[in-house]
Amino acid sequence: MGTKSVDLQSATPPEWIKTVLNDFDTFLVDHANCERKANALLMSMIAKYPDRTAIIPQLIELAQEELEHFAEAYAFMERRGLRLGKDAPDPYVNQLLAQARHGRDERLIDRMLISSVIERRGAERFRIVAENVADQELAEFYDSLWKSEVKHAHVFVLMLHKEFNPQIVDTRLHELTVIEAEVCAGLELRPALH
Repeated sequence: MGTKSVDLQSATPPEWIKTVLNDFDTFLVDHANCERKANALLMSMIAKYPDRTAIIPQLIELAQEELEHFAEAYAFMERRGLRLGKDAPDPYVNQLLAQARHGRDERLIDRMLISSVIERRGAERFRIVAENVADQELAEFYDSLWKSEVKHAHVFVLMLHKEFNPQIVDTRLHELTVIEAEVCAGLELRPALH
């Protein structure tokens, strides 16, 4: 990917953080669930693509980091007396995943690029939380998280560059960031990461 970055095509509206801060407990539970699902997705990619030996070590590393983030978010939940709820469908993620093409290689490219875009949006929103949440411990947690998520967004693309023509990857990434902005524009605000 070189110097190119994973750029979003739209910014999160200021109303989003107001919605989150008005019901931070719900946001925290949703955030923990997102980290757990990110770990599960990475582990499933490893199982589905065992022949992609050049990227498996990085997928494992990312899965470990997502599990760590889940554990950290869960620790904040425990302190607040919160429990994990049932998985609710995530309209943002589901609309993006619906864009994944069929065909083994195309699906791998799209799943990883969608993960990259989701991580990038998560980074943007974690930064906003870090800048606005009153609790200092939470602010520090989300400050470290957004930096990690930006890195994850880039790692997905760099892994694909090892496996496929970078121009094909970058063109598809741009298409998906345009779609992602449209998806975001159509979603109602809720105390959730997406």
